[in-house]
Amino acid sequence: MTLRLNGVAPLPHLGVIRAEGEDAASFLHGQLTQDFLHLGTGEARLAALCSAKGRMLASFVGLRQEDGAILLVCSRDLLAGTLKRLSMFVLRAKVRLTDVTAELGVFGVCGDALQALSPGAHAPWTRQVLGGASLVVLYPALGQDRALWIAPTGTDAPAGAELDVAHWQWSEVMSGVATLQLATAEAFVPQMLNYESVGGVSFSKGCYPGQEVVARSQFRGTLKRRAYLVQSAQPLAAGQEVFHDSDPGQPCGLIAQAAAHPQAGWAGIANLQIAAVEAGGQLSAAAPDGPRLDVLALPYPLRTDL
Repeated sequence: MTLRLNGVAPLPHLGVIRAEGEDAASFLHGQLTQDFLHLGTGEARLAALCSAKGRMLASFVGLRQEDGAILLVCSRDLLAGTLKRLSMFVLRAKVRLTDVTAELGVFGVCGDALQALSPGAHAPWTRQVLGGASLVVLYPALGQDRALWIAPTGTDAPAGAELDVAHWQWSEVMSGVATLQLATAEAFVPQMLNYESVGGVSFSKGCYPGQEVVARSQFRGTLKRRAYLVQSAQPLAAGQEVFHDSDPGQPCGLIAQAAAHPQAGWAGIANLQIAAVEAGGQLSAAAPDGPRLDVLALPYPLRTDL
């Protein structure tokens, strides 16, 4: 029986950057992997900040408010460094970047609580305005819709059953859409986490740091690693190396994100060599004799139309 996600969870592991000013959208458009110039107030964007070598430094869920300001929700452990790096490139642009984590409450909403806020089916990367709050629909987990609820601090949280934040983090993993964390910063180009298949990369928007590397990985067939869902009976953690029994002396992958199953075991998003997965055999985490990993089916198709 599929575990049903239901309720509301505060998400203290996430932080928020605000970009405001007349150049906010154009500035982010030139820095991140997604199109922010054409971001409407009814949409959201998954995006990444990359190094010049195309390696992801941070990932975001971005949304535009009615006043034109853009909010970037990211892993809190990366926020300070990300804000500092972005600020280095502001130069003459009319944009102000600030950490507004203390000014906003961020909650995860799913199940009956989400239906009460917004009845019906939900398309990922859409935004609704509910009073003073933004409801941003994410990729589903196990076929169940999920959303972020973002509102000024002090606003009443959405009504609904209390959901353990650990259960929400497990749903993040099971969605197959990784949120970059400090433990894995600069470890991946976006396609290594399947970002081109889940709305995280625009290949028509023009230049941004690392764009040439990202495009080359996509169009010259050089990508040898992908993100996979994995499960284990033992604890997993972001940053753990993954080993294959055919070559135990060399890691064949890296855990990008992990969380405990609400009932038993652990799940993870692992970046793995495609050849290692296709070869079969045994995968293990942390060490050649570490926790055994089983590969699960991805919850979305990989794009082949680019």
